[in-house]
Amino acid sequence: MSRPDSSPSPPDRRPLIAFAWLWVGIPLAYGLYELVQKATKLFTG
Repeated sequence: MSRPDSSPSPPDRRPLIAFAWLWVGIPLAYGLYELVQKATKLFTG
């Protein structure tokens, strides 16, 4: 005897996860880029 699967499937959260990673990753990448530029100026004069 098998029971029919009556539970709804969980929502697909991949777009939300991708958006969250972009929300954090883009400013982080920009900050690292600025850090490297300023560190280069600091050590090269």
